[in-house]
Amino acid sequence: MLHIVFGRLPEAVFNTAVYFKNSYEDSWITDDFAKRAILDVDKSVVLGNGVIDSPVLGKIAPNSLSGGVKTLILIKNEPERIFNASTCGDNCAKWLLEIGRLQDITINLRHIMDFGSEPFAIHIVNTDAVVHNMREMVLIAGRYV
Repeated sequence: MLHIVFGRLPEAVFNTAVYFKNSYEDSWITDDFAKRAILDVDKSVVLGNGVIDSPVLGKIAPNSLSGGVKTLILIKNEPERIFNASTCGDNCAKWLLEIGRLQDITINLRHIMDFGSEPFAIHIVNTDAVVHNMREMVLIAGRYV
């Protein structure tokens, strides 16, 4: 399940770009999930564990991916850590929900992310409530962000 802590959370990894640069593993990039997320969010194709073909930047290294994709990859591969998912845009929301369907993850949000109009199940840690739509989530998140 996807668990969210809204507001400032000192133990969360705040600078995900620096953390990614110093901890990612090549196998994370060639994982099916990472390939799909990179294609969807960054419109780029993984050619190998160290090379991604970006339509804007050409051939790039994993460190040049967007902050959102790097954060998604970290969340998927280090589920025991809490990452600042406010580095992700709303285009990452469906990927956070997908990871949450596969495994328990906790993220920190310092803004209200748009998880869309489809029903979902997200546990809000701040209040220990499970919300099922954006209206329910906004009513709680607004108190913390």
